[in-house]
Amino acid sequence: MNLKGRSFLTLKDFTPLEIEYLIDLAADLKAKKKKGITGESLKGKNIALIFEKPSTRTRCSFTIGCVDEGGHPEYLGTNDIQLGHKESVEDTARVLGRMFDGIEFRGFKQDTVEKLAKYSGVPVWNGLTDEYHPTQILADMLTLKEHFGTLKGLNFVYVGDGRNNMANSLMIGTSKLGVNFTIIAPKELWPGEELVQLCKAYAAESGSTITISDSVDAVKGADAIYTDVWCSMGEEDKAAERIALLSPYQVNKDMMDKTGKDTTIFMHCLPAVKGKEVTEEVFESAKSVVFDEAENRMHTIKAVMVATLGN
Repeated sequence: MNLKGRSFLTLKDFTPLEIEYLIDLAADLKAKKKKGITGESLKGKNIALIFEKPSTRTRCSFTIGCVDEGGHPEYLGTNDIQLGHKESVEDTARVLGRMFDGIEFRGFKQDTVEKLAKYSGVPVWNGLTDEYHPTQILADMLTLKEHFGTLKGLNFVYVGDGRNNMANSLMIGTSKLGVNFTIIAPKELWPGEELVQLCKAYAAESGSTITISDSVDAVKGADAIYTDVWCSMGEEDKAAERIALLSPYQVNKDMMDKTGKDTTIFMHCLPAVKGKEVTEEVFESAKSVVFDEAENRMHTIKAVMVATLGN
């Protein structure tokens, strides 16, 4: 499959087969790395890593993935370049596109990463925006596949803030890949209707379902329960309001037991606020695969760079 020259901005832009290809490529690269085998597909390539928001997993994943494949990563924080301040995003994109072979962006506006892709002329990868977090979804799906052997027909439940970038992206990814998806959230934090309808169309094609509920009883039958922080970066002023609204939706032992399955796993994109969206008991339990997901960020991000830019 040829994805050369493509940007990776949202999973909406990729077919189920293309997403599966990236997951399988990541699994292959992971197996090779475990044997001490790295590649040279990014040899001679320079990659710009733009970070408006700080990061542990995304920054380390792009850096290691790039170096493993022979490329050179260059970190560009908010104080390092003029992006959107003294210089327009369009102009910055055209400058970086003349110097770099690929650009990663992690920040606030989806519009920024889309402009970088439009004007730079090189592959651009979304390391997180307020709307989408597509590289995380690849890591999550790889983790699910490693754990259950397959994706199609799994029951995946997301609990918490149902309209943040994680809920949006998980709904897109699961519906395209044939995973039954449920969001459990208070009605005030349900996802936008337009995205729900789009994903229901994806689900109809893949043979899966989408359910939106405000009842924790909807975790029944879940193979995986997923949550995220109650306040996304930039929303810290809403903390008290969110805690009041989301406390009934904490992932705890009672909720895990409600699935009726002893094989249910717990997932989280990290960092976690233990004692808020998830109890320490569940986070540290044998059912928790959060550090598998964290590691898989690196293998899946490497796969995206190799597939879109590698020789």
